[in-house]
Amino acid sequence: MTQGFQRSRSLKRKKVTTPGGSQVTHYTKPNHKPAECANCGAPLHGVPRKSTLKTKIVKSKRRPKRPYGGVLCSKCSRDKIKGVKNV
Repeated sequence: MTQGFQRSRSLKRKKVTTPGGSQVTHYTKPNHKPAECANCGAPLHGVPRKSTLKTKIVKSKRRPKRPYGGVLCSKCSRDKIKGVKNV
């Protein structure tokens, strides 16, 4: 019998043959999309992709330490701070 959290259809299933010859099912969490800039939609650098990594990383290292870090890309945040209007 599978455990309760493994009955969720959001988990990916993979059939694996063990060295003993029996087939078992391995459950994995799906990969998440990379974090995107709120302004232009470009992928953000320095932000972890998997949700499991986000909980294991120290809070201060989860995103960049600059204004709008983890929300805007470096180019958009630079333009926002300088006051340049995006066309």
